[in-house]
Amino acid sequence: MATHVLDNPEVLLDEVGEGLRAGQLVPFVGPGISALGAHAVPLSTGALADFFASKTTLPRRAKGNCWAAAQYIESTRFRDTVTAWMKEAFSQGVLPSAFHRWLAGLPLPLIVDAWYAGEMRTALLAAGREDWAEVQGITRAHIGEDRWFRFYTPGGDPAKAQEAEAATTLLYTPHGGIAPDANFLITDADYVEVLTEIDIQTPIPEEVRHRRTGLGFVFLGCRFDDQLLRTYARQIMKRSSARHYAVLDVETLTRNERRFLEEQNISPIAKPLGEALDQLMA
Repeated sequence: MATHVLDNPEVLLDEVGEGLRAGQLVPFVGPGISALGAHAVPLSTGALADFFASKTTLPRRAKGNCWAAAQYIESTRFRDTVTAWMKEAFSQGVLPSAFHRWLAGLPLPLIVDAWYAGEMRTALLAAGREDWAEVQGITRAHIGEDRWFRFYTPGGDPAKAQEAEAATTLLYTPHGGIAPDANFLITDADYVEVLTEIDIQTPIPEEVRHRRTGLGFVFLGCRFDDQLLRTYARQIMKRSSARHYAVLDVETLTRNERRFLEEQNISPIAKPLGEALDQLMA
């Protein structure tokens, strides 16, 4: 880890920029990018937990943990309440940043959007492209379907896997999203079900597995201070390239985050996120 921390962030950002433009890197986009601006929706796991706490009194074990808070709400008020409150939390939408729009202009094979607000989908729509498709993680709670994800066209209509295979860019939203159908993986139970099979990769779409082969990942606006988020990132990266990057404040990394970066060979880029994004777009 120490050698990575000392790597020149300017050199690493040049590598990332070249990799994105060449389609050799997968941007793994977190809510921290949108959080650089002022928005009315929750843009972190903590903020989402706080939103749930504003709606009902949570037990101590659920405070500050959005997954546990959602599980408590589901167990006391049923799943429909969880979904209704998630829709309310993200109802105002988030306009895509300049960086989201920049990514939307690149013919990237794969983009991962790791939050619920839908900025990357909106950016791709605004770019006027028709050569992309989306695959979204879904909860299997009460849907009566034995599947882990759904495919969508740019217009939000259901699509088939073959349509995603033909797309230039595949947008993967593993936790679900507010658009187009308000699919949300959010409760502990949702994730327990997924995690029982994620080691054998069943919940990860085959086309995502195919496209990530040989590519590196760059994590932007993400933190890995939650075991669930580390597990998801690790499994999405599996069998990809051995070279990855993350723009992070290295001074605030937890011990678990540092260990995760080392294990996954992720080079931290020690530069403020906004400056790093500006440099990548330059």
